[in-house]
Amino acid sequence: MSQTVETAEPGAEEQPEPVRRGSARRRVAVLAGVVVAGAAVVAAAAVPGSDAGIEATGLSAVRVYENLDRTHIQGDVTYPHSPPVGGLHDPKWLECGVYSAQVREENVVHDLEHGTVLITYEPGLDDEGIATLAALLPDNGILSPWPEQGAPVKVTVWGRQLDLTGPEDPRLPLFIEAFGHGETAPEPFASCAGGLDDPDGTGDRYGDGSVQA
Repeated sequence: MSQTVETAEPGAEEQPEPVRRGSARRRVAVLAGVVVAGAAVVAAAAVPGSDAGIEATGLSAVRVYENLDRTHIQGDVTYPHSPPVGGLHDPKWLECGVYSAQVREENVVHDLEHGTVLITYEPGLDDEGIATLAALLPDNGILSPWPEQGAPVKVTVWGRQLDLTGPEDPRLPLFIEAFGHGETAPEPFASCAGGLDDPDGTGDRYGDGSVQA
């Protein structure tokens, strides 16, 4: 019995379906738009200090202060906020750490310029509460009592401040995460290390044997 073998004619191979280039470009453009939009939302939520980022992390009560004077002066300063959030300050800064007495404003503002996190509390806070705050204090940080500051606990960096309900307020670690790495500081790569270790800024403050201007 003979078999019939079908042979394709030269040039008759099955051709691939032509690509609709316009449709492909539209699909790529739509995909790219979705990716960019999604990235923008994530970025806004992640950028410290952005409105979207602050709202997303529960830090909407953070107060913002801009255009603060960075001039060094020798003497006392009257600050409009307690604790101060920046401004004129002493040429010497304070050493990092936990202080049992209120630190001198003019010196600690210099620390803020260096990106230091200042955590303050109303006197009368018990030892457990102080220990809780000390455990949250970053290496570049200062903890100090602060009478009549208007809130049980406050956390401050240069140009930013937040009132807290107490040591257990969940916004404290959020604030430190958002602003505790020098994000707002004029000198973000400096620190409180190497500063004066007396809370009132005493010592050879001006390098000439004096502690007063």
